Formats: sequence, C-alpha cells, structure tokens
Amino acid sequence: MKASLGLVYRLHVCLLVVLGGVLVCPAAAVPPDTPVYVGKSGKKYHRFDCKTLQNTKREVSRADAVRAGYGPCRICNPDEGGISNGSTAGYGAASMDGGTIYRVNIEKLSSYRQANAKNMLHGKVSRHIDGDTVHITLENPPAGFNRVEKIRMIGVDTPETVHPSKGVEYFGREASDFTKNALLGRDVYIALDWDTRDKYGRLLAYIYLLDGSCHNAELIKQGYAHAYTRFPFQFLEEFRTLEREARAAGAGLWAGGNRRTAKNAGLHAAARRLRGLRGASP
Repeated sequence: MKASLGLVYRLHVCLLVVLGGVLVCPAAAVPPDTPVYVGKSGKKYHRFDCKTLQNTKREVSRADAVRAGYGPCRICNPDEGGISNGSTAGYGAASMDGGTIYRVNIEKLSSYRQANAKNMLHGKVSRHIDGDTVHITLENPPAGFNRVEKIRMIGVDTPETVHPSKGVEYFGREASDFTKNALLGRDVYIALDWDTRDKYGRLLAYIYLLDGSCHNAELIKQGYAHAYTRFPFQFLEEFRTLEREARAAGAGLWAGGNRRTAKNAGLHAAARRLRGLRGASP
C-alpha cells in the first residue's frame, strides 16, 4: 500500500512538459515522507552522509523540512538519484555506486566487539600520520567518498607528535609507532558512527583488522590513548571503561609512579615552550 501511495505521489508531482513532442518527467520528485537530515544551523536539508553536516543532526521528513523553510543542499543533492540515509535496513546504508557504509549507531551495537567487519568498507592503510590519524586507500569508495581518505579515529585521542604548535607530547612517539606498526600497509575495514566527517573534512571511523580487533579500542586498552569523549559516539561509555582499566593496570602512558595524564603532559610541554621563548634552559 505504501509503495502504491509513493507511485501515486510521483505521478501527481511529475511535471509533464511538451518539448518538441516529448513528454519530460523530472527525476527529482521524491515522496514527502522521505527522511532527510538537518543540522543546528543553516536552512538546507541533506542526505544522511552529506559531508557538510557536522556533529548533531536530526531526521525529519522532506515534507516537514520544506514546510519549515528548508531547501535541498546543493552538495549532496538529496532530491536527486534517491536518498542516502541512515534508516536503511540491514547492514548499514548502501551507497549508490560503491561499497557499503556500515554505521555502528544504525546497527544499534552496544559494544565495539559486536561489529561485523565483513559488512564494512575495505581498504589498505597507505600512510601513517600519528597515533590516531592515518590515510586509507578504499577498495570500492561509495559516492561522496574519496579513493584515499584521511581517517581520524573515533573516540580516541593520542598524545601529539605532529601538531604545529604543541610539539611532541609525552608518550606521543610511542603511540605513533604503535599505530604505524599495527596498521601501515595492512588490510583494514572501517565502520562509521553518527558523524561522517569532522570540521577538517577527515573521515571519522573505527578501524578493524582482519582478526576482528578494533584499533581504536586497542589504543586505549594498551595505554596509548585517552577516551575522547568531547563528542558523543556509540561506544563512549565502553571506551571510558577501557581507559579506567588501563589506568588501573598502569598501561602505557599510565605507567610509573605518577601515571601522568595527557593534561599534565600538555602542561609540561607548554612550560618547556614558554621557557624556550624566554631564553631559559629546559
């Protein structure tokens, strides 16, 4: 019945124009109940995975978006070629002309261990940046994705090694080397969450290896990273627990009598830079 109503709607909204004896029906017509997505700011509605949408987004019907004065985004063109959204049943949202986008929030997973790598985008780590950032060459990039994507791992924050103003932070080299040794040149699978990209355009993802392990989680478990909880993500509480356990075990950056936190390490680095500017010895 729903499909029939959608067909009737399309028949009503198609504008039949006589052009040299040819009837033309625009392909952009979509049913009014089609889900689209809007952000906290702006007056455009989008596909679920539009790269211009940042952080918090909410789902509304296309009809409600239009009534509220929203127009279609010119970047993702939500009224053309079908709607790509997070409401797709099954394993993630299927793209129009590429691999499958697997989102852990859509799958409603309660643990990173439940993710099914065989349904994720496959690629190879082609470049290493630091502990929580790498480049991945995707085997079959979906629409809106690049062949080579810069990946910022979700839910983790490793000490800096390449930041232009922070310098090399405590345990940064160790974290960077751990990621390099674990991922560079390896086949990996990536899963997405609520947000596709950050404000710098980096793809936000969980990275899984062939053995099913999640590199994001391993960074925290082995004491190479903090749980990054500034923005919500599906496994936030689980990652917090992993950090508490790593602290208790004295793993990685938590080792030693004082078990310095990244905050303390950052203060030490800032003090060293300040002394340098003043001409004082470190």
